[in-house]
Amino acid sequence: MNNSSTTMIRRKGRWAGVMLLLSVCLLMLAAWTTAGYTSAASTSNSAAKEDCTVNQTARKHYVNVAVATLWTEPGLARQLDAPSLSNPVNMEKWTANMATADQRRWLTGKTETQALYGQEVRLLKVRGDWAYVAVIGQSTPRSKYGYPGWLPRKQILTTTTGAAYSKCPVAIVSAKTAKLYDTDRKSSLLTLSFNTRLPVVATEASWLQVHTPDNGTAWLRKQDVDVYDQLSDIPAPTGAELVQTGKQFLGLPYLWAGISAYGFDCSGFTSTLYSFHGIALPRDASAQIKEGTPVSWNDMQPGDLMFFAHDNGKGSVHHVSMYIGDGKMMHSPKAGKTVEIISVDTPAYKKEFAGARHYLN
Repeated sequence: MNNSSTTMIRRKGRWAGVMLLLSVCLLMLAAWTTAGYTSAASTSNSAAKEDCTVNQTARKHYVNVAVATLWTEPGLARQLDAPSLSNPVNMEKWTANMATADQRRWLTGKTETQALYGQEVRLLKVRGDWAYVAVIGQSTPRSKYGYPGWLPRKQILTTTTGAAYSKCPVAIVSAKTAKLYDTDRKSSLLTLSFNTRLPVVATEASWLQVHTPDNGTAWLRKQDVDVYDQLSDIPAPTGAELVQTGKQFLGLPYLWAGISAYGFDCSGFTSTLYSFHGIALPRDASAQIKEGTPVSWNDMQPGDLMFFAHDNGKGSVHHVSMYIGDGKMMHSPKAGKTVEIISVDTPAYKKEFAGARHYLN
């Protein structure tokens, strides 16, 4: 049986559990008003109270654009970066604006990371129209809260009702990109990136209704997502499945700080592939090498990560790739290049090899 068939069987097998939880979440739709959803605590159904409890005093902050780019400081952006600073963002236009390797290389050291639509961030401070946040779920030694950086305040939204949906099924975008549709299911609201995650509140034929950061609802096509009752239900991947997931991005131009289908940096690529399969790795290569189990050059298996360091592999780690078998590795190398597969014996990389890590059971 091939990987695509295995994935199809897994998806079909999960729908029974998903439908059960959806019956709970559907109760919340009846409480919808022009001001948004009412608290799950106000429903008379005891199961809904237990499964979708909301703390009305818990103010949380969520990314409210398809892809938010975090900067090292406010005010660094160039005119060509404007499409990435708006709400909504236009990632296609922004990446197209950077027509040369130098224009992409300019971002090095100026941008930090990215966060996807609906992702929770911790608000650390505000400076004018900018907010300093930590991306929850992107671990780093730099902050106990998550990966830090600055983004326009208009790209995040504060709400007290997001927690009401924390126990609903979760849709994870499995396609490279997926259209998020308005209530008529004809008008596209946003184009979401691979690995975007949203709570599911209803299902209908080939559609899923999801809760959005602004406390509204929108629709996704089932074919574009994987659905789980809870994130812990994501099946442990094989190395071959990790490799297959990564191969869909071959040819995608490198983007410093990128973690989306519009461009990855080296560690954004590896951490996103593992994240999609339910395994949390640190955001940066220098931290990823400290996790997992060391593997020798001759014992590497598909899905293992390979690390590269300055001073012929003895200095600081500056790059990471994924071993895919048959003496080859896949990576997002640098500005001006694309996600590619090359030999592990490529001299420029082999001389800087600093070790490999295995993260699968």
